[in-house]
Amino acid sequence: MSKVMEKKQQLVQEIADKFRESQSTVLVDYRGLDVAEVTDLRKQLRDAGVEFKVYKNTMSRRAAEDANLAELSASLVGPTAIAFSKEDVIAPAKILSKFAKEHEALEIKGGVLEGKIVSLDQIKELADLPSYEGMLSMLLSVLQAPIRNFAYVTKAVAEQKEEQGA
Repeated sequence: MSKVMEKKQQLVQEIADKFRESQSTVLVDYRGLDVAEVTDLRKQLRDAGVEFKVYKNTMSRRAAEDANLAELSASLVGPTAIAFSKEDVIAPAKILSKFAKEHEALEIKGGVLEGKIVSLDQIKELADLPSYEGMLSMLLSVLQAPIRNFAYVTKAVAEQKEEQGA
């Protein structure tokens, strides 16, 4: 077997492994973005721990089939970049959706969430979810509400007793 074929097989295996290991994967068409915009997008994704790569569609299709995601092949047409996130499920969808709103040239094509192919609507719903920190702050405010209300009631009762005693 030639060295070129071996390299291609290794690349297909690498992409398939990324599909399997990622919590979420989002495919985008980046046609129409200039170099500065793509660089900015890459920086935002990198800062969030998301890997953003462009592979040949034939290699990506073979990798998708190898990872039991053959239905993804329909999205692998034209210039396609893939965002892989191993840790944060929401980050790629959130960053890419926000960027697509600001730059009409970026088009989200499809995605994979925990090994299952998801629709564009599901990706947009995922992007609208609050971040982990946002959810924690919501939870803490809900947990603090009864204590805060109890403190207000106690203070009001104390003030009322003071007024009655004075």
